[in-house]
Amino acid sequence: MARRRWGASWLSNGRPDHPPVVFSDKVENAMRIVALDSVAERLRLKRGQGVAEARAMHPQIDVLPADPAADKAFLSALADWCDRYTPLVAYAGADGLALDITGCTHLHGGEKALLDDVLSRLFQLGVEARGAIAASPGLAWALSRFSSARLSDDNVIEAGEEAAALGPLPVTALRLPETVTDTLIRLGLTHVADLMEAPRAALARRFGPLVFLRLDQALGHDDEPLSPRRPVAELSVERRLLSPVSGEDDILGLALQLAAGLKTTLEERGEGGRQFELLLFRVDGKVFRLLAGTSSPVRDPKRITALYKERLAAVHDDLDAGYGFEILRLCVLKAEPITSIQDDFSGRPDQSRALADFTDRVIARFGEDVLSIVVLAASHIPERAASLQPAGNAVVPAAKMLQAEEWPIVPVRPLRLLIHPERVEVPAADVPDGAPERFFWRRTAYRVARAEGPERIAAEWWIDGEDAPTRDYFRIEDETGRRFWMFRNGLFQRERMHPDWFMHGIFA
Repeated sequence: MARRRWGASWLSNGRPDHPPVVFSDKVENAMRIVALDSVAERLRLKRGQGVAEARAMHPQIDVLPADPAADKAFLSALADWCDRYTPLVAYAGADGLALDITGCTHLHGGEKALLDDVLSRLFQLGVEARGAIAASPGLAWALSRFSSARLSDDNVIEAGEEAAALGPLPVTALRLPETVTDTLIRLGLTHVADLMEAPRAALARRFGPLVFLRLDQALGHDDEPLSPRRPVAELSVERRLLSPVSGEDDILGLALQLAAGLKTTLEERGEGGRQFELLLFRVDGKVFRLLAGTSSPVRDPKRITALYKERLAAVHDDLDAGYGFEILRLCVLKAEPITSIQDDFSGRPDQSRALADFTDRVIARFGEDVLSIVVLAASHIPERAASLQPAGNAVVPAAKMLQAEEWPIVPVRPLRLLIHPERVEVPAADVPDGAPERFFWRRTAYRVARAEGPERIAAEWWIDGEDAPTRDYFRIEDETGRRFWMFRNGLFQRERMHPDWFMHGIFA
């Protein structure tokens, strides 16, 4: 709200003369303060306080309605921005982020330099933030919220200093339920150091194991893994630019360089990428993510760049470069083994490779649902024997596809299969197991001239149940030459006394 009212640089330019700002929401059938700015904090207002009481104390306060959805969206945008430091970014409550920077600090000049860079950049973006670096997420969470230190020198905790840093903090820094912390404070255990010195057995019997679990997690005695909000890429390369770029040709040129950087590693691993992600970090902090998938593993830089040429064309109106992008990162989200295929001496291009390239580029431009292919399934039930799947995820290599002459039995199937079998009225049949002499379908009467069958297909009892009826299919031709594919649902007298008939397909 401050950025919207006073601009993104309001912290650098100074806050204008404005009343304290608090946000209210209904809590336990009462309007209470759920968030407040630093000016309101200096007036001794606090979270959970009633709005009426706050107005009585300070009539000039500016009360705004809380918007949890907007808060979450803004926190997600900050998490995207933090991806420039590490791919392991997790939510830490509703008002914080946790970054696993293991192995990343040397890229930014050390832990202190990294923390300074994070906080200074956020300050320039108009975000008032505090942070800390520690060996455990619990200790970093506690220091960033309850430590009186404002400088990063005091909030970078070295190994072995956890107890000294955590002890002076209040017990509320242990992420315990409010009822537990209130009881601990009433017992005189106001600081974490008091809990460290207290006998564990007695407190554990009264409060349960959570108190000392949180204490051990903060001290690093118990593991507390982070859950990243996004899957970690298998491979990634990035380019940090001294001068931001905004043109599409510049972005594609850099994407080609990044793809070339991925090729060597993919070749060493004998793999190719199936799903790629191009991240564009804008100068003002906004991050754009462009996903592109392929129908088969690829590692050719030109082919990968061609995909992003289509993606940029598809999102042209939504990709606002602003003052330009300062960081570009290309990630491989999914990789699979790739088999090198030697070209023959005919001089003709590989048709399957050209088709895959065409499919990938069309999907990159128009979306994964624009192209579909028929995929066979292990079922004799006609409506289950094949399904339409997105072409990018279901393309089968030509070498694995069975040719028609390789099938042991090639049944005659109609050109058009109805989505759902439609009921047919059959007044009579030649014999109980024979084809009908005439039938009514879609309010039209048909007289049968020729019939062939039955082709018996047993039910799939493991799906439809043991009482599912057997189907007898017939190829039927009427007096005018129209041909139909019908089935009798159930064996006469053995399964049904009067089996129903259904139309399932049309031959022409």
